[in-house]
Amino acid sequence: MRALLEITMDTETANKVIADGAVAEKFDRIMDALKPEAAYFFARGGRRSQIVVIDIADEASLPAVCEPFWLEFNAEVDVHPCMNVEELRTGLGRLGR
Repeated sequence: MRALLEITMDTETANKVIADGAVAEKFDRIMDALKPEAAYFFARGGRRSQIVVIDIADEASLPAVCEPFWLEFNAEVDVHPCMNVEELRTGLGRLGR
């Protein structure tokens, strides 16, 4: 199942991780595990944020997806099931007329 993650990092926690030089290693480890289809980084409300699109096997995979962001960055994580255009077409084709 494709999922869109909206991640907003706690500024104080992120500042500490950046200042101690650990941010690249932590971030690389998380991204290597997630293998994102797409990832975009931006500021939202003055906080470091990102949108990551990943494939998850099932709902039981969510703790492994979210926990690293919570533990390493004290981040807010929102998860949204999503689809691409082809999947939307397939879904629309299943609608009764």
